[in-house]
Amino acid sequence: MDIEQIFKNNQNWVNKKLGVDPDYFKKLANGQNPDILYIGCSDSRVTAEEVMGVKPGDVFVMRNISNMVSNLDLSAMSVIDYAVSVLKVKNIVICGHYGCGGVKAAMESKDLGILNPWLRNIRDVYRIHREELNAISCEEEKYRRLVELNVQEQCVNVIKTADVQIAVRQGRLSVHGWVMDIGTGKLIDLNIDFEKVLEGIMEIYHLDKDEIKSK
Repeated sequence: MDIEQIFKNNQNWVNKKLGVDPDYFKKLANGQNPDILYIGCSDSRVTAEEVMGVKPGDVFVMRNISNMVSNLDLSAMSVIDYAVSVLKVKNIVICGHYGCGGVKAAMESKDLGILNPWLRNIRDVYRIHREELNAISCEEEKYRRLVELNVQEQCVNVIKTADVQIAVRQGRLSVHGWVMDIGTGKLIDLNIDFEKVLEGIMEIYHLDKDEIKSK
């Protein structure tokens, strides 16, 4: 796309918004109050607001390659902390998508340079679920299932964080795992049974109840 065309598109968008509501941008400038933190993939085909049909200000968005949540990623941890502690979002959504290039690359035995440490997180997802994945003979089905399992594991990583644990126990936050099917445009709720998935591991990560109350 031509860069100059972007500015023309922007002016057309501004004019359209002002035509409906002359105070649209004044209201937008007053601040944000989103109910959802959306953590998605950087893929140019998957845009959070358009897919969900929401307006500017409705969703706080973080995107990276393959919708990853790593405790070593200061950006991700900062976004989650701000969304939960300051914006007081009510939902965190991890949304992957079929056809994800990062997940596909993680399935291949190739040296991808600087991407190697990032993709190692996805390869660890494969390692954790290798018995289920290796039982799938169709490569495309295996690929799609790894996309789903990656979403599940990133949801687990979100739930491990202190800010999220506190908000969930206080009953003011829910975590959701979704996948977008690019072939149909539809969002799919994976309906992850977190109680089952987290069974036996949260005793390692959970915060003391007294510490939660103090916060």
